Order: sequence, then structure tokens, then C-alpha cells
Amino acid sequence: MKKRILVASGLVLLVLTAAALAQVAEDIQKYPNCKYCGMDRQKFAHSRMLIDYGDGSGLGSCSIHCAAVDLAQNIDKDPKAIQVADYQSKNLIEAEKAYWVIGGNKPGVMTNRAKWAFADKKAAETFIKENGGQLASFDDAMKATYEDMYADTKMIRERRAKRKMMQQGQKP
Repeated sequence: MKKRILVASGLVLLVLTAAALAQVAEDIQKYPNCKYCGMDRQKFAHSRMLIDYGDGSGLGSCSIHCAAVDLAQNIDKDPKAIQVADYQSKNLIEAEKAYWVIGGNKPGVMTNRAKWAFADKKAAETFIKENGGQLASFDDAMKATYEDMYADTKMIRERRAKRKMMQQGQKP
């Protein structure tokens, strides 16, 4: 009897794991690279976002920075769903229900001031204890993203110019 329970439990766990991997694969297959920066969304699965607009269009981005760019450019479109990856599991969750951490000592994606999302408040609080940062809402994270936009865009341009010079064999 115990053996059957263990086997059944193992099968349930396997199915749930496969379902989670399928979710990751589905949105990344549809949007393998970020529209704005070209980054590989699989590589940045822990920070990626997915926006579905009411008109049927959508965006898969590498980060909240690139998602904010899209939301600003499509101000007349109504987002019907905004999802973000849980930092730990990489599963997509509703961005407005996520527990966000702003700042800390982990480098952000496309930003100097990191913005990470967590499905679980305890996980966010543990992250803060280990890495610093402040607990925040989605609105707080978006506001911080727009506040950081100029400095982050400038930083990205400078990095790309430096990389281009190095590729051409020049010293920065």
C-alpha cells in the first residue's frame, strides 16, 4: 500500500513538473528574444515578463525595463494580462499579485536598480535578508522602473558602444 502511494505521489510530482516546464517553454517559444534589446528570454527566464493586450497582440520581454518601454509605446492598448517570472521557480505569475523586491546587491536585468518578483511573500523576505532591497508592489516596481529609465537607457547605450569598439579592435 505504501509503495502504491509513493509511486502515485511520484507520478503527480512528475506531471506537475512537466506542466511547469511546458509553461516556460510555451511563452519562450512564442517570444524567444526580447523585442527591445534582443536578449535571450530563456537565459533570463527568472526576470522575463509577458504582456497580453486586449486586441490580441502581446509582448515577451526579458525584464520589467523592456516591458515598461512597451507599455509606454502602446499607451492606447489595454493590457488584459501582465505576467512576470517568479525569481526562484521561473514560472509566470500575475505581476500585480507578485511580491516585488526593489534594489539589493544582485545586479538587475537592463537596470542598475534590480526589480525581482516572487510568488511567495516569505521567499521575497528571505531574498531581502540575504541580498538587501525593499518589499514593494507592482505599482511601486513600475514607478521605480520609469524613474530609472533614463539612467538605465544611458548605461545600456554606453555598454553597447564600448562592446562595439572592442569588437572593432579599438580601446574604449
